[in-house]
Amino acid sequence: MTIWRLEVLRLVRTRRLVAIIGIYLFFGLTGPLTARYLGAILGRFATEGVRVDFPPPVPADGIAQFAGNASQIGLLVVVLVASSALAFDARREMAVFLRTRVTGVRAIVIPAYVVNSGAAIAGLVLGSLAAWYETVVLLGGLPVGSMLLGVALGALFLAFVVALVGFVAALVRGVLATAGIAIVTVLILAVIANIPHLGRWLPTSLVGALPSRVRDGAPVDYLPATVVTVVLTVATMAGAVRFGGRREL
Repeated sequence: MTIWRLEVLRLVRTRRLVAIIGIYLFFGLTGPLTARYLGAILGRFATEGVRVDFPPPVPADGIAQFAGNASQIGLLVVVLVASSALAFDARREMAVFLRTRVTGVRAIVIPAYVVNSGAAIAGLVLGSLAAWYETVVLLGGLPVGSMLLGVALGALFLAFVVALVGFVAALVRGVLATAGIAIVTVLILAVIANIPHLGRWLPTSLVGALPSRVRDGAPVDYLPATVVTVVLTVATMAGAVRFGGRREL
């Protein structure tokens, strides 16, 4: 059995793939519903004499609801699943089994990265399609080009996050430690992104690309973050292979 097949089977048989796709589909279906009926729902709970007014929802609101939830809960699930796969040294028996069957750690890290990042991107794509459909039905049409570009930028961000998990896993051994450090790193990047003129260069700015694009955000706004994200993804994967290869069991 090849490492590639092992990673696919582990993702499928442990239901981790179902968890990733399920969470994105859930938010994809419920996000536009929330945007459409939030005003009516809150209005029912308003106390007597208090009036709750919301502006009429627009199609971009449905995508924004999906993206907001997916960038939090969905990202957390992706990090946990990727940490379980890439922090293989956390289980000595698994580490020995894998390392003694390949000539280098690259043959372990690359399949784990590709399979898990592919699962994360598949979840994002399916969730986005569900949100797109629900939004068109409930709120109106969306620009096709903007949606496709927003999803592509979101996929690039997920590819970076999984690469970051792989790099952290090469430095620490535990699955929870890997997930925790990766999440904290992403949060720190998100905080730094609030600094004027700096956020447009950071990968975390790609999280808001999908809702921003459907609100007529200019594609050039995400060019600096796209370039930096590609460079960091390659660098963190190279670091994962290098430091993972130096680790002793």
